[in-house]
Amino acid sequence: MSTTIIEKIKKEIEGLSSSSQPEEIGIVTAVGDGIAEIDGLPAAEMMEMVIFETDASQELSATLGKEDTLLGLILNLEEDTVKVVVLGEASRVTEGMRVRRTGQLLSIPVSEEIVGRVVSPLGVPIDGRGAIKAAAQMPIERVAYGVMERSAVNEPIHTGIKAIDSMIPIGRGQRELIIGDRGTGKTTVAIDTIINQKYEPKEKRPLCIYVAIGQKRSKTASLMAKLEAAGAMEYTTIVATSASEASPMLFLAPFAGAAIGEYFMQQGKDVLVVFDDLSKHANAYRQMSLLLRRPPGREAYPGDIFYLHSRLLERSAKLSKELGGGSITALPIIETQEGDVSAYIPTNVISITDGQIFLEGDLFNKGIRPALNVGISVSRVGSSAQTKAMKKVAGKIRLELAQFRELEAFVQFASDLDEETKNRIESGRKYVELLKQPQNDPMPFFLQVISLYAANNGLYDGAPVAKVREMETVWLEFVKRENKAVVDTIEEKRELSDETVATLGSLIAGFKESHPQYYAK
Repeated sequence: MSTTIIEKIKKEIEGLSSSSQPEEIGIVTAVGDGIAEIDGLPAAEMMEMVIFETDASQELSATLGKEDTLLGLILNLEEDTVKVVVLGEASRVTEGMRVRRTGQLLSIPVSEEIVGRVVSPLGVPIDGRGAIKAAAQMPIERVAYGVMERSAVNEPIHTGIKAIDSMIPIGRGQRELIIGDRGTGKTTVAIDTIINQKYEPKEKRPLCIYVAIGQKRSKTASLMAKLEAAGAMEYTTIVATSASEASPMLFLAPFAGAAIGEYFMQQGKDVLVVFDDLSKHANAYRQMSLLLRRPPGREAYPGDIFYLHSRLLERSAKLSKELGGGSITALPIIETQEGDVSAYIPTNVISITDGQIFLEGDLFNKGIRPALNVGISVSRVGSSAQTKAMKKVAGKIRLELAQFRELEAFVQFASDLDEETKNRIESGRKYVELLKQPQNDPMPFFLQVISLYAANNGLYDGAPVAKVREMETVWLEFVKRENKAVVDTIEEKRELSDETVATLGSLIAGFKESHPQYYAK
């Protein structure tokens, strides 16, 4: 477009807005790759929304409420111009188009109605089930709560996965990274955790938010179908972006998930947010930053990529009682290449989070599912995020598995072993077998406690390794049938009293007596 035409449009805008504030209206001077350069917005703010006037015949009267409103987000403040990423169909933006400031930082409409729905990063429903009435506008970006506004993390988020709940407990308000190669079951761990929340009492049940960043629409649809089949969609919101969408939408998706979570956290509720996955988020931010002509750094990522993820994940918190005691628990997911956790983005996110669940490809291929590497996986909150009952039974497992892994490596080079070493290896193999779990079949914590207590107290002594999982199913059915009261007591009190321990001891003896087929020599 020639300079004379642009000058002419500038004069027209000045004439239109001379009675109000001339700095409220600008014009697009250049556009390409979803980035628009705008002249005439000297008072613009970082992360502010602008509205593109897509129909030249209209007065500048577009509002945020209109469905066809085309929004932009100011991300670069330069000497004479601002650079804006187009949040929507960038092909609708042309040179010479008028742009209006909104005076609002980018925010997302939220209300109780958003639970059970699928929305875009701008809060627009995309599940075809009608509009969502907004109760509040939550800012996409905000400063995280300070230290004095938080309280200690001491309540568990049960994942329903025995290996995690016993050895790598997650607390409400924690940030626990799920990391591993492609196809090792990272999303499965997150989805199982969401499904498992149905076993929590309704008043304590966390609301769940699943953020799909650049996923295939078919994958998001199948995850939604799984959640609906399990009855978990009634307390879950999905923020979905597809691989075909522009990078700004992928960049905004996790921040939108955090903003929705904060709406409920401020009401004193617990929230669980899954970011699937932040590797794609980092790629989208790199793409957007390079288009904005920001200087590239290591692996061409912009210099503030660490700051981007830290200000997102720092919004996870357990608030103090004075602020209502709500919490946001974050489960960010990172995809590694060939198990390399020392790459740039994985090390960044590891250093921001409070621990990581490392899923290993080799274990997955051996049929150990979840493919949890107990050596590298850690929770920095630890047993303070476990119930008393789980704490009592979990202590022995980690030690047994650590000793087993050490002996297993040693056994490859040893020809004959003493009896004690053989028994330790046999015991370790039984624990490995016991901790295997099928996909989308989480186990409530009170059944986990009963299962692990029995394993620690000789239920599988003398039984073959191949029969362990079958025995566990039969054992749990036996306990429910013979003494349902003990199950209810553990569920309600969340601890193992001396009386409960005695009852479980007699049930183990009774099981061995009534099921001799498992102990046949």
